[in-house]
Amino acid sequence: MVIVLVGDNKYQFVHKSCQEYYASQKIIFDIISWKPDIVTADNQQFQQQFEKHVQKLCVNHKLLNEELGIIQFIAERIHDINPIFVNLKSRLFRIIESSKNNKNVSIAAANAITILNSANVDMGYQNWNSIKIPYAILDCAFLEGTNFSNAILDHVHFRQSCLTKVNFTNASMSDTYFGEYAYLEGHSDAIKGIQFSPDGTKILSYSNDDTIRIWDTSSRKQLHVLYNLNEINAVQFSHDSSKIVSNSSENTIRIWDVLSGQQIQLLKGHSNQVNSVEFSSDDSKIVSCSKDKTVRIWDVSSEKETQLLSGHSGWVVNAKFSPDDSKIVSCSTDNSIRIWDVFSGTQLLLLEGHEDTVIGVQFIFNGSKIISYSDDKTVRIWDALTGQQLQLLEHTDDIHGIQLSPDGLNILSYSEDKTIRIWDLLSGKQLQVLEDNTSDLTTASFSLDGSKIVSGSGDGTIRLWDVSSGKQIQLLEGHLSYIFNVKFFPNEAKILSCSRDGTIRIWDISLERKVQLTGDYLDVITAVQFSPDGSKIVSSSGDKTIRLWDAQSGRQIQVFEGHSGSINGILFSPDGFKVASYSDDKTIRIWDVLSGKQLQLLEGHSNWVKKALFSSDSSKLVTRSLDEIRIWDISSGRQIQLLNTIPNTQLLSDGYRMLFLSDNTIKLWNILSNEQIQIFEGYTHYTNMIQISPNDSKFVLCSWDNILVCDISSGKQLFSYQASERVIDAIFSPDGNIIAICVDKIIELCDVLTGKQIQILNGHSDDIRGIKFSLDGSKIISYSDKTIRIWDISSGKQIQVLEGHNRNINCIHLSPDGSKLVSCSDDKTMRLWSSDNGKIVDVTETSVVNNIWKVGTQSVLSMKGSIWKDTKGLEDEQKMLVKQRGGIL
Repeated sequence: MVIVLVGDNKYQFVHKSCQEYYASQKIIFDIISWKPDIVTADNQQFQQQFEKHVQKLCVNHKLLNEELGIIQFIAERIHDINPIFVNLKSRLFRIIESSKNNKNVSIAAANAITILNSANVDMGYQNWNSIKIPYAILDCAFLEGTNFSNAILDHVHFRQSCLTKVNFTNASMSDTYFGEYAYLEGHSDAIKGIQFSPDGTKILSYSNDDTIRIWDTSSRKQLHVLYNLNEINAVQFSHDSSKIVSNSSENTIRIWDVLSGQQIQLLKGHSNQVNSVEFSSDDSKIVSCSKDKTVRIWDVSSEKETQLLSGHSGWVVNAKFSPDDSKIVSCSTDNSIRIWDVFSGTQLLLLEGHEDTVIGVQFIFNGSKIISYSDDKTVRIWDALTGQQLQLLEHTDDIHGIQLSPDGLNILSYSEDKTIRIWDLLSGKQLQVLEDNTSDLTTASFSLDGSKIVSGSGDGTIRLWDVSSGKQIQLLEGHLSYIFNVKFFPNEAKILSCSRDGTIRIWDISLERKVQLTGDYLDVITAVQFSPDGSKIVSSSGDKTIRLWDAQSGRQIQVFEGHSGSINGILFSPDGFKVASYSDDKTIRIWDVLSGKQLQLLEGHSNWVKKALFSSDSSKLVTRSLDEIRIWDISSGRQIQLLNTIPNTQLLSDGYRMLFLSDNTIKLWNILSNEQIQIFEGYTHYTNMIQISPNDSKFVLCSWDNILVCDISSGKQLFSYQASERVIDAIFSPDGNIIAICVDKIIELCDVLTGKQIQILNGHSDDIRGIKFSLDGSKIISYSDKTIRIWDISSGKQIQVLEGHNRNINCIHLSPDGSKLVSCSDDKTMRLWSSDNGKIVDVTETSVVNNIWKVGTQSVLSMKGSIWKDTKGLEDEQKMLVKQRGGIL
């Protein structure tokens, strides 16, 4: 039963999902059942007839933004293999086209493009000049290269969309939503901390560039730059927001006037680095602590030191005033906490119990209790009058910080164990555990009403959490590195963050309804590889899954799940029937390509597995961890050989021979018989890396900036080469006659027979992450600064630059026939590339290399190369955002 009687001849659906299902079915069949009056093969005539009908479709009656369940139901039918839905996707594209000439179908067009986006359909390189789609939801949409010139895009959502090379010339974009704002520009190095002034009107930031900067909260404009003399360790506003106190590694404390930005006082006395400073509640005093093992109290008006508090036997890490300013609590590397009388300078209490350095300490409950946290993985609550320990709160790894809730009744702690824990301070009871299993938690903070928590991570991501449910609400991505600090705005639904990448970003976190994307690939893709016949692609991901894809369409075929640790590598067996994966969880798993089932779980390694190689007949697998090599029989899963090894080891292509460096010699070893085959002496200088040529005839030894190439059969040194900079990698061409050396941002090519440099390939703007030769050895493909570059070896020219990824590229792989290239990235997408005139390896400078398909949803808003000439309705701050993201105004 889907409907029930609720009154006289009145019925309603038992559940809203039933209503959404039937409404979506009505909309779908209304769209796909239409037929032209005159049967014609002419696409243009078909479109003209269809456009006349669009206005009558029920999808044009109401904007579906408030009916996201209906959008989801329709989006799922786009991927339905039932033939009845085969033309749904093309009809939705036709509806969008219809809006070019008829403003009365803008509702249908907005709904259609929102549905296509929800279905994760690639909408790149469309000619959508003059379309009208106001209020469409295009969050996370892939729109690269699309033409939106003269389009009506008012109120459209583009949160985390790929707008690379999109043309917005003369488009109307009033109230367009990007989900983030222009970042605060000024700092030239990692930003270590941010905070709002107590009155909320200003923002303070400090950086490794040795400056403190003051910004206006409302306008985001930089007001002052305060130049400190050395590394800044801590900065704080006075309670009346008129002053700033800072300390640095030069042992001094500086007081600054916020209005003028001028230094007004300099306090000297500490004999070593000052670790923390804080104003008293009336701003008349400052407390400081130092590596010199002292705590000092200063009178602000006279600049005099009024008390020297000595007693700690280690560095004093932190010191805080009590709420009434009568006491100070301090903590130290000596594992102790001490309470001091401000007026007499005497020590009142010694609190002992922590088993390692106490990192932070503060008064709570109006000064009656103290809370502390330590490198011993505990948070402790103490009675401030008796010194008695009242509560012990435990994490399973190092605690990075704590913060009180606004009402002072709860506290959050965040830890290396990838959890945020919320505790009741009176009972010590753990109220909630928020788990972030993807990255290291570096900072966390309560919202002003205590209902939410924002956290930052080492991988540059920011997460918003609901305190009552413990669920993650939003994931904010855009920072390129470690998050040092995140804060809620005082009176707006925004978040302020700072990072090692040198930017301060502002995020809109108003909880608007968003479409749910189907077919999502939700994590960083770490590796990709074609099957031997080129028909399939296997990928590994940060979510610990392995996925199998159809190479032609990008359709997901299988998901292999089971690893509990990061996946370090994946490979097809030579016959293409199996996939092997190996992981930090110390296991190797063998998967059946056809069924998706796990065939074998290979256990025995005592450390994470870093390499694997199939035998040529696919019957055996050789695996290597940090300290051992094991050989497995795949059919039985039985280990048939174990060999202890050392880090500088490479397996030859047959999987049975190993070359490794030991005791200043290179040894060639048969790992099946566990016997030495050959020994090469005199290689003491070359210890960092070993690489073997594809035909197993040569090997190269790499040190910091030197390489040595040797013949395997004779052990003869063929040549040595001094690189221009640090050697990142060195690989042989397929015939073994050329060696390519990655040196920071360039590739140096050398002739193996003569030892002479033959080419320098220069064009990347960042360190090269990897290179591959084409199978015929005529070209090199390199990847680095979010780009893939194809080089002609004979001329040394760069002939193609493939752009599209907006984060680091982790891996590329050529199909066996050289026709296609697959790439994967930290931006959570995988892309397939192909040339318009044949194979990737045959491209010329005039070839067009297209992105055939992509899977995944990119993680950040990208606008590189987008055109915004004469765009109407953009606010000044949005124009600044466009400029910062590489758009052309």
